[in-house]
Amino acid sequence: MKHFSKSDLLAAEKSFRRDFVNTLTGYKCLHLIGTISNSGITNLAPFSQIIHVGASPPLIGVLFRPHTVVRHTLENILRTSYFTLNHVTESFYREAHHSSARWEGSEFQAVGLEEEYLEGFSAPFVKRSPLKIACKLEEVQTLKCNGTELVVGSVEHVFVKDDAVGSDGLISVSELGSVAVSGLDEYHVGSRLARLNYAKPGIAVTDYTG
Repeated sequence: MKHFSKSDLLAAEKSFRRDFVNTLTGYKCLHLIGTISNSGITNLAPFSQIIHVGASPPLIGVLFRPHTVVRHTLENILRTSYFTLNHVTESFYREAHHSSARWEGSEFQAVGLEEEYLEGFSAPFVKRSPLKIACKLEEVQTLKCNGTELVVGSVEHVFVKDDAVGSDGLISVSELGSVAVSGLDEYHVGSRLARLNYAKPGIAVTDYTG
């Protein structure tokens, strides 16, 4: 196996280090975050650093790079308190990727993705997304180690494709056709391997039976 020490990584060329470290954590579900400015300009940007924070109450976290330059998504969230998370499918992952470019005006219009407004929620959803989550800002934490911003949002609404939610609450990501990303620009479509029963000491691992 190849070995890379911390000093090796720090000495590596910037783009190599960026891509290498970004792919260490493997596949991550790709989301488009929809926001709107106080002046009414909509914004769309791809994110994969999304984490489950809690279920009671339902909370989701988004990790942002240090706020040292203009970051419209973060700034819109801080100013309006509202944002949406939208799963991406194979049918529009190229448009999702293109939304990361430094567009003037709305990325929705620039890449050809239609906005959608549901249940009176002020931030825009991606109409083509099979899973849409409306979030309200709860908390922001700046990580001391590198200045990264952790934004925690409360889940206010969820809109999900018919038949993708099981009777036990499990959302089938494969049924949704959600795209995953590794690093910054390598995209994947997953397939279900198995679902296993709750693990207990001394009991063999078996397929899920409910």
